[in-house]
Amino acid sequence: MTLLIVDDEPRIRELIRKYAVFEGYDVVEASNGMEAVDLCRSRAFDLVIMDVMMPELDGFSACREIRKTSQVPMLMLSARGEEYDRIHGFELGVDDYVVKPFSPRELIMRVGAILKRSGAASESAHETVTFGSMEVDFTARRVTIDGTEADLSPKEYDLLFYMVRNRGIALTREKLISEVWGYDFFGDDRTLDTHIKLLRKSLGPYADRITTLRGVGYRFEKE
Repeated sequence: MTLLIVDDEPRIRELIRKYAVFEGYDVVEASNGMEAVDLCRSRAFDLVIMDVMMPELDGFSACREIRKTSQVPMLMLSARGEEYDRIHGFELGVDDYVVKPFSPRELIMRVGAILKRSGAASESAHETVTFGSMEVDFTARRVTIDGTEADLSPKEYDLLFYMVRNRGIALTREKLISEVWGYDFFGDDRTLDTHIKLLRKSLGPYADRITTLRGVGYRFEKE
Protein backbone atom coordinates (compact mmCIF):
# COMPACT_ATOMS: atom_id res chain seq x y z
CA MET A 1 0.00 0.00 0.00
CA THR A 2 1.18 3.50 -0.82
CA LEU A 3 0.90 6.53 1.45
CA LEU A 4 1.20 10.16 0.36
CA ILE A 5 2.84 12.28 3.08
CA VAL A 6 2.25 16.02 2.66
CA ASP A 7 4.08 18.44 4.97
CA ASP A 8 6.30 21.47 4.37
CA GLU A 9 8.68 20.34 7.14
CA PRO A 10 11.22 17.78 5.81
CA ARG A 11 11.92 16.42 9.30
CA ILE A 12 8.22 15.62 9.82
CA ARG A 13 8.02 13.84 6.47
CA GLU A 14 11.18 11.88 7.26
CA LEU A 15 9.88 10.86 10.69
CA ILE A 16 6.61 9.57 9.28
CA ARG A 17 8.38 7.90 6.36
CA LYS A 18 10.70 6.04 8.72
CA TYR A 19 7.85 4.48 10.67
CA ALA A 20 5.68 3.89 7.59
CA VAL A 21 8.43 2.07 5.68
CA PHE A 22 9.16 -0.02 8.77
CA GLU A 23 5.52 -1.15 8.73
CA GLY A 24 5.79 -2.11 5.05
CA TYR A 25 4.15 0.89 3.37
CA ASP A 26 5.45 2.53 0.21
CA VAL A 27 5.77 6.30 0.61
CA VAL A 28 5.52 9.28 -1.72
CA GLU A 29 6.19 12.80 -0.38
CA ALA A 30 4.93 16.29 -1.20
CA SER A 31 6.01 19.58 0.39
CA ASN A 32 2.81 21.57 -0.16
CA GLY A 33 -0.86 21.24 -0.97
CA MET A 34 -0.47 22.04 -4.65
CA GLU A 35 1.95 19.16 -5.13
CA ALA A 36 -0.45 16.87 -3.26
CA VAL A 37 -3.37 17.78 -5.53
CA ASP A 38 -1.28 17.22 -8.67
CA LEU A 39 -0.05 13.84 -7.39
CA CYS A 40 -3.56 12.67 -6.50
CA ARG A 41 -4.75 13.64 -9.98
CA SER A 42 -2.00 11.65 -11.65
CA ARG A 43 -2.01 8.45 -9.57
CA ALA A 44 -3.88 6.56 -6.86
CA PHE A 45 -2.90 6.38 -3.20
CA ASP A 46 -4.27 4.19 -0.43
CA LEU A 47 -4.16 7.01 2.14
CA VAL A 48 -3.03 10.65 2.39
CA ILE A 49 -1.42 12.18 5.49
CA MET A 50 -1.84 15.94 5.10
CA ASP A 51 -0.56 18.86 7.19
CA VAL A 52 -2.93 21.83 7.52
CA MET A 53 -0.58 24.84 7.53
CA MET A 54 1.51 24.80 4.33
CA PRO A 55 2.67 27.25 1.65
CA GLU A 56 1.24 27.31 -1.88
CA LEU A 57 -2.01 25.63 -0.82
CA ASP A 58 -3.07 24.79 2.74
CA GLY A 59 -4.20 21.32 3.76
CA PHE A 60 -7.91 22.12 3.96
CA SER A 61 -7.93 23.63 0.47
CA ALA A 62 -5.92 20.72 -0.89
CA CYS A 63 -8.34 18.27 0.71
CA ARG A 64 -11.28 20.10 -0.86
CA GLU A 65 -9.67 19.85 -4.32
CA ILE A 66 -8.76 16.16 -3.90
CA ARG A 67 -12.29 15.33 -2.76
CA LYS A 68 -13.65 16.58 -6.10
CA THR A 69 -12.19 13.53 -7.83
CA SER A 70 -11.22 11.06 -5.11
CA GLN A 71 -12.50 9.55 -1.86
CA VAL A 72 -9.02 8.41 -0.80
CA PRO A 73 -8.84 8.04 3.02
CA MET A 74 -7.21 11.11 4.56
CA LEU A 75 -5.59 11.92 7.90
CA MET A 76 -4.90 15.56 8.77
CA LEU A 77 -2.01 16.90 10.88
CA SER A 78 -2.15 20.25 12.63
CA ALA A 79 -0.36 22.21 15.33
CA ARG A 80 -3.79 23.54 16.35
CA GLY A 81 -6.35 21.41 18.14
CA GLU A 82 -9.34 23.76 18.24
CA GLU A 83 -12.75 22.15 17.74
CA TYR A 84 -13.44 24.45 14.78
CA ASP A 85 -10.46 23.05 12.88
CA ARG A 86 -11.48 19.46 13.59
CA ILE A 87 -15.08 20.09 12.54
CA HIS A 88 -13.91 21.83 9.36
CA GLY A 89 -11.69 18.86 8.51
CA PHE A 90 -14.42 16.30 9.18
CA GLU A 91 -16.89 18.29 7.07
CA LEU A 92 -14.42 18.04 4.18
CA GLY A 93 -14.38 14.25 4.54
CA VAL A 94 -11.22 13.78 6.60
CA ASP A 95 -11.10 10.39 8.34
CA ASP A 96 -8.95 11.38 11.31
CA TYR A 97 -7.27 14.44 12.80
CA VAL A 98 -3.97 14.35 14.72
CA VAL A 99 -2.55 17.30 16.65
CA LYS A 100 1.20 18.02 16.63
CA PRO A 101 3.38 17.02 18.35
CA PHE A 102 2.31 13.43 17.88
CA SER A 103 3.56 9.92 18.52
CA PRO A 104 4.68 8.49 15.14
CA ARG A 105 3.84 4.98 16.37
CA GLU A 106 0.28 6.04 17.23
CA LEU A 107 0.01 7.84 13.89
CA ILE A 108 0.87 4.66 11.99
CA MET A 109 -1.61 2.72 14.13
CA ARG A 110 -4.28 5.19 13.11
CA VAL A 111 -3.28 4.80 9.46
CA GLY A 112 -3.66 1.02 9.77
CA ALA A 113 -7.04 1.41 11.45
CA ILE A 114 -8.35 3.71 8.70
CA LEU A 115 -7.17 1.34 5.98
CA LYS A 116 -8.70 -1.63 7.78
CA ARG A 117 -12.03 0.13 8.15
CA SER A 118 -12.14 1.33 4.54
CA GLY A 119 -11.33 -2.19 3.35
CA ALA A 120 -13.93 -3.79 5.59
CA ALA A 121 -16.57 -1.38 4.35
CA SER A 122 -16.01 -2.47 0.75
CA GLU A 123 -16.49 -6.10 1.75
CA SER A 124 -19.80 -5.57 3.57
CA ALA A 125 -22.46 -8.16 2.91
CA HIS A 126 -25.25 -7.19 0.52
CA GLU A 127 -27.73 -5.52 2.79
CA THR A 128 -30.14 -2.61 2.76
CA VAL A 129 -32.03 -1.29 5.79
CA THR A 130 -34.96 1.11 5.52
CA PHE A 131 -36.34 3.50 8.13
CA GLY A 132 -39.33 5.35 6.71
CA SER A 133 -37.96 7.31 3.74
CA MET A 134 -34.34 6.76 4.77
CA GLU A 135 -32.51 3.88 3.08
CA VAL A 136 -29.10 2.66 4.26
CA ASP A 137 -27.38 0.62 1.54
CA PHE A 138 -24.33 -1.12 2.99
CA THR A 139 -23.21 -2.61 -0.33
CA ALA A 140 -23.33 0.61 -2.35
CA ARG A 141 -22.19 2.61 0.69
CA ARG A 142 -25.06 5.02 0.16
CA VAL A 143 -27.67 6.67 2.35
CA THR A 144 -30.73 8.22 0.75
CA ILE A 145 -33.39 10.34 2.48
CA ASP A 146 -36.63 11.12 0.64
CA GLY A 147 -34.95 9.86 -2.54
CA THR A 148 -31.96 12.20 -2.22
CA GLU A 149 -28.51 10.84 -1.47
CA ALA A 150 -27.08 12.15 1.81
CA ASP A 151 -23.62 13.72 1.60
CA LEU A 152 -21.73 11.89 4.35
CA SER A 153 -17.98 11.86 4.98
CA PRO A 154 -16.20 8.46 4.99
CA LYS A 155 -16.10 8.41 8.79
CA GLU A 156 -19.76 9.39 9.05
CA TYR A 157 -20.58 6.37 6.87
CA ASP A 158 -18.52 4.10 9.13
CA LEU A 159 -20.17 5.46 12.26
CA LEU A 160 -23.72 5.29 10.87
CA PHE A 161 -23.28 1.80 9.43
CA TYR A 162 -21.95 0.47 12.74
CA MET A 163 -24.78 2.07 14.71
CA VAL A 164 -27.44 0.84 12.27
CA ARG A 165 -26.07 -2.71 12.40
CA ASN A 166 -26.35 -2.46 16.19
CA ARG A 167 -29.64 -0.54 16.25
CA GLY A 168 -31.58 -0.69 19.47
CA ILE A 169 -28.43 -1.44 21.46
CA ALA A 170 -26.84 0.98 23.92
CA LEU A 171 -23.33 1.63 22.62
CA THR A 172 -20.77 3.03 25.03
CA ARG A 173 -18.43 5.77 23.90
CA GLU A 174 -15.52 3.37 24.37
CA LYS A 175 -17.20 0.72 22.18
CA LEU A 176 -17.94 3.18 19.39
CA ILE A 177 -14.41 4.56 19.37
CA SER A 178 -12.88 1.08 19.45
CA GLU A 179 -15.08 -0.36 16.69
CA VAL A 180 -15.31 2.65 14.37
CA TRP A 181 -11.82 4.12 14.77
CA GLY A 182 -10.17 0.78 15.47
CA TYR A 183 -7.43 1.95 17.83
CA ASP A 184 -6.94 2.63 21.52
CA PHE A 185 -8.11 6.22 21.92
CA PHE A 186 -5.69 8.69 23.51
CA GLY A 187 -6.85 12.00 24.96
CA ASP A 188 -10.39 13.38 25.06
CA ASP A 189 -13.35 11.94 23.19
CA ARG A 190 -14.52 15.12 21.46
CA THR A 191 -13.79 13.48 18.11
CA LEU A 192 -16.72 11.10 18.63
CA ASP A 193 -19.04 13.90 19.75
CA THR A 194 -18.06 15.98 16.72
CA HIS A 195 -18.85 13.13 14.32
CA ILE A 196 -22.18 12.45 16.02
CA LYS A 197 -23.05 16.15 15.66
CA LEU A 198 -22.13 16.13 11.96
CA LEU A 199 -23.93 12.83 11.36
CA ARG A 200 -27.13 14.15 12.93
CA LYS A 201 -26.91 17.21 10.70
CA SER A 202 -26.48 14.97 7.63
CA LEU A 203 -29.48 12.82 8.57
CA GLY A 204 -31.82 15.83 8.72
CA PRO A 205 -35.31 14.63 9.73
CA TYR A 206 -33.84 11.37 10.98
CA ALA A 207 -31.33 13.01 13.32
CA ASP A 208 -33.39 12.01 16.35
CA ARG A 209 -32.78 8.34 15.52
CA ILE A 210 -29.48 8.83 17.33
CA THR A 211 -30.25 9.10 21.04
CA THR A 212 -27.72 10.40 23.56
CA LEU A 213 -27.42 8.18 26.63
CA ARG A 214 -26.02 10.43 29.33
CA GLY A 215 -22.98 8.97 31.01
CA VAL A 216 -22.99 6.00 28.63
CA GLY A 217 -22.87 6.82 24.93
CA TYR A 218 -25.39 6.63 22.09
CA ARG A 219 -28.10 4.38 20.64
CA PHE A 220 -29.58 4.21 17.15
CA GLU A 221 -33.32 3.74 17.63
CA LYS A 222 -35.18 0.99 15.76
CA GLU A 223 -38.48 2.89 15.69
